[in-house]
Amino acid sequence: MCSPKEVYSGLSTQEPIIKSQSQFHKDDSWNLVFICGSGTSACMHIAEVSTNTSSPTRAYRSLSVGTVTVITRRLSCAGSLLNSRVRLFILIIFIFCVMLGVASGATAATSSIPDHKTPTIVTVVPNPVVENDVGEFVVVDTDGVENLTLTDGESVITVPVVPGGTVALSAAPNQTRQRLEIPVRQAAVGLSNSGEELILQHQTGRVHEVTYSDAPEGERLNTTSMEWIPRGVELRSVTPTGPADVTAFVLPDTPAVPVTAIQSANKRILLAGYTYASPRVTDALLAAFDRGVRVRVLLEGSPVGGLSTAQRTQLNRLSNNGIAVQLLAGTPARFAYHHPKYAVIDDTAIVLSENWKPAGTGGHNSRGWGVHAHSRATAGELASVFAHDSTGYDVVPWSQARTDIVFNEVLPATGQYPTQFDAELISVDEIRVLTAPGNAGEAVRSRIDTAEKRIDVVSPRMNPSGPYFYALVDAAKRGIQVRLLLSDAWYDTDRNRAVVGRASELNASGLPIRAQIVTSGDQFGKIHAKGAIIDDRIALVGSLNWNEHAGTENREVVLELVGDEPATYYSRVFTADWQGYEGTDTVSRRGVNTESESEPEYVPLLLALGALAAVIIAGYALYSAILSDRR
Repeated sequence: MCSPKEVYSGLSTQEPIIKSQSQFHKDDSWNLVFICGSGTSACMHIAEVSTNTSSPTRAYRSLSVGTVTVITRRLSCAGSLLNSRVRLFILIIFIFCVMLGVASGATAATSSIPDHKTPTIVTVVPNPVVENDVGEFVVVDTDGVENLTLTDGESVITVPVVPGGTVALSAAPNQTRQRLEIPVRQAAVGLSNSGEELILQHQTGRVHEVTYSDAPEGERLNTTSMEWIPRGVELRSVTPTGPADVTAFVLPDTPAVPVTAIQSANKRILLAGYTYASPRVTDALLAAFDRGVRVRVLLEGSPVGGLSTAQRTQLNRLSNNGIAVQLLAGTPARFAYHHPKYAVIDDTAIVLSENWKPAGTGGHNSRGWGVHAHSRATAGELASVFAHDSTGYDVVPWSQARTDIVFNEVLPATGQYPTQFDAELISVDEIRVLTAPGNAGEAVRSRIDTAEKRIDVVSPRMNPSGPYFYALVDAAKRGIQVRLLLSDAWYDTDRNRAVVGRASELNASGLPIRAQIVTSGDQFGKIHAKGAIIDDRIALVGSLNWNEHAGTENREVVLELVGDEPATYYSRVFTADWQGYEGTDTVSRRGVNTESESEPEYVPLLLALGALAAVIIAGYALYSAILSDRR
């Protein structure tokens, strides 16, 4: 039996709380009472009441425990009114309440930033092309949130809220304003070219962090993709251009569509491409130029494999007759490759997967997809892209560039193929213009992520360890039917067989994903189309190869066609190509990536169960400690 002196030892006496003698147990037993509250300044009270005095009093001390109040009332040092199981249960409930209180307290602490507000560091330019890096800056989108600061671990900058929410911070605002159209504010910004960690903070804690290293001269860091964007590249958003009629076509079936469109031009032709060697297109461009049509041509200056003598011949024909021909051949280059294939013709636009040469638009080899959009808005958006790309510092006139080029002798394609699919004039509910770098890669993966029924993809190649294939596998895990058609070109064979092998393994495990390589045949030479049909409602047509490099480093153009009619047209082509070659490929296991594409769905459940077990163990440990103290 503990004496009253022992019980009161170490406790500070406070105002007594008197209760009637009848309320106390005559055997001086201990009693536990737990009360959970919601205030952030609640206290733990350890109280003793003695029945050996005529005026029962309570002594207590307080400990801060977040949002939980615990009252312990002791009437004895030995014995118990509650059995051990009940005590253990109460202790577990206590710990649960503590955790719940802390969680709610944390939520309350950060609730000053609304859930729909997401302040971010948008862009960092540490290494401008000026002496001493004068004009380096950071762009922050405050999203209207006040009390933000930016720090690099050495200094702290207050981020002002400006109209529109986006602000640039610079130690030399006058120089920075020459590059930006957003508000620029004076701030002690000093960025290291070798690397920095920038932290955007609110009074409630960290909001966004960006870490970079080795900043290239003149480039800016896109913090969404964490890619360095060369000087002179303006990233574009996905641009909806509304409903329109379009002429859907495929190659090699209907090579006349692009040429006929050029022949009908009255005002302008802006032709952009990767490679160009088509005599038929040259004839049509020269005829249009002679009619008074403004004609401009913009091409890649260093395509893989170099420029051919056939390209030299056709570009000389254009240039020598007065047509402006430009190559993206200067350094540093804004794009790894200028890889789009499109033409703005008056108030219409052609976008396709094929190059302007006999094997592509000439109809002498490749399976390609194309669309002629009879849409003023679509033509206007692509004209804007052309204007941006053709006025950069890395653009070189053909007359100048050709003097430094070593040309290769390449025989033109001469294959002949029947017309299986005619071009069709169809209606599209909405056209969306996708471009890379900037939005095309993310937009394509987003369409995959939101698919509900099926995805059919045609692509020259696919990386079995890349984000696009992983997105397709994740779609299959959701029950989406996935089919993938690939090329048998010799330079793609090994990687594509690895994709087919991986898809076969996944299909054998129960996932609805299949892939096959299409071999050359009577309908076309090789797969070169880059497109998809999603949920029988969306068709993607354009130049984007489904790899990370194309989506972030190349200039690419894709049209997203929303509607039943475009999806039906390209689906017929895909299905015919799939059925015509189904089962002809031999699966190879070489290069198969056996690593898991994503975290198993049961992992979060295991983590939750583990956390619950930890709570129970902690409660039992606390209970044992209390019993030990009593003994």
